[in-house]
Amino acid sequence: MRKEIHPNYVECKVTCACNNEFTIKSNKETMSIDICNECHPFFTGSEKILDAAGRVEKFKSKYKLS
Repeated sequence: MRKEIHPNYVECKVTCACNNEFTIKSNKETMSIDICNECHPFFTGSEKILDAAGRVEKFKSKYKLS
């Protein structure tokens, strides 16, 4: 490995718009994000499937899903 070409990884404090905070490793010391796993609809279970012309039911019946 060549020296002095790789970024310096440090502990990064990430703050979400929902006030959730966690730490990761990054080349920045702080980050501000709009959405995280605590407020994203997919992870919270509040997602809504928009069905256009029965496509979801057609897919489920095609692959015999519940």
